[in-house]
Amino acid sequence: MTEPTPTSMDRARAWTPRVVAALFAAFLAVFALDAFAESRGLWETLAALAMHLVPSAVVVLVLLASWRRAWIGASLFPLLGLAYVIVAWGRFDWTAYAAISGPLFLLGAMYAAAWRGRRRAPAGG
Repeated sequence: MTEPTPTSMDRARAWTPRVVAALFAAFLAVFALDAFAESRGLWETLAALAMHLVPSAVVVLVLLASWRRAWIGASLFPLLGLAYVIVAWGRFDWTAYAAISGPLFLLGAMYAAAWRGRRRAPAGG
């Protein structure tokens, strides 16, 4: 039994959330440049840089985990967005929540669409 040939829409549905997740990880990594703002020693600067890169690393790990299993991205990206809102509640203006959690919720929806829209081989033989 052969699998159906993916259409361009299937490919876009699969690749768009991957690309958006990678771009979002890069966006978060830009905030790590803040580690160089203060004059510190080498080791303190490297430690601060590593701590600032943790959110990007988490997004990349979820991206890698959901590369072949879209349901993982559909589940974990919205949870990351919710976790950010809960942890950071009251510290920032609403725009910070929108800029960080908004793309995470969007990624969850995109992965959900990819998961539900994947083509399956017809049952039976």
